[in-house]
Amino acid sequence: MSVEFKDYYATLGVPRDASQEDIKKAFRKQARLYHPDVAKDKKAAEEKFKALNEANEVLSDPAKRQKYDQLGANWKEESRFQEAAGRQNRRGRGTPGGSSQEFHFGGTGFSDFFEQFFAGGSRHGFPQDEGVFGGAAQGRPRPGSDIEGDILVTLEEAMTGTVRRISLQLVDPRTGQPETRSIQVRIPPGAADGKRIRVPGQGEPGSGGAPAGDIYLRVRHAAHPEFTTREADLYHELEVAPWEAVLGAEIVVPTLDGKVKLRIPPGTENGQQLRVRGRGLPKGKGTERGDFHVIVTVQLPTQLNEEERAQWEKLRDLSRFNPRTSPSP
Repeated sequence: MSVEFKDYYATLGVPRDASQEDIKKAFRKQARLYHPDVAKDKKAAEEKFKALNEANEVLSDPAKRQKYDQLGANWKEESRFQEAAGRQNRRGRGTPGGSSQEFHFGGTGFSDFFEQFFAGGSRHGFPQDEGVFGGAAQGRPRPGSDIEGDILVTLEEAMTGTVRRISLQLVDPRTGQPETRSIQVRIPPGAADGKRIRVPGQGEPGSGGAPAGDIYLRVRHAAHPEFTTREADLYHELEVAPWEAVLGAEIVVPTLDGKVKLRIPPGTENGQQLRVRGRGLPKGKGTERGDFHVIVTVQLPTQLNEEERAQWEKLRDLSRFNPRTSPSP
């Protein structure tokens, strides 16, 4: 299988020395354009949105970004080293004849490049019986190994639940023949980031009549241009003008299931959080939902015409407010 190197900086449209804030802004700008819920060409937008998420997943994480920058187009050398080490490790645990199966997931939301570069999948086999010399016990049934990987889920999918079809590719190194298996995975409503979804009996086959292993998929919430999550709670950054924060305002804000009117109390400070109860993600199987938190960020005007500058100067002369002095008791 040929895997092409991906230039994540080009995907986001930022230079290689871009700051973390620049990366964040670039992702949000493009993700708003290509989010599947708003784009006209749904299929093309979905692919672009996945690519943006993958690039953001790496470049917004300092550790992953450093690894990506260091290896670059030489990432295959690292991948081969990890693959060889994995085979040697499995032989050391007494795998019969040193045989094993390599695998990757398709349709999980990350490309083959990402999964090979950052080891997106892993195996968790059952302990094997070993003889006096450390060899596997012969003739005994051996359950198949479990397989674990990530699956990228949009927040909209996490809100309503969905069914995702993924492909699992196993390669027998003794024959070099690929075996591709397609399975359906149900993502339940409210699937939290990090939640493990078990697909029973779809892992590696057992031997001697023993059952096959399972597949465990870790839910990874796709980065969203408007929201972040913490368990079942949603968070949204709302930019407001200084006069809206000082005088108060009523602003329409987006949520995952429609827009709501939010009252900004007079005297709202920069960074203050406002909460709307019950407008987050579902909690478990019941009807209870998390909360929706709005983080207020006060934005200052940077370009003023003459009339606007005159008004600000007038306010400066009239106001007794001084942020560097403590209020009187």
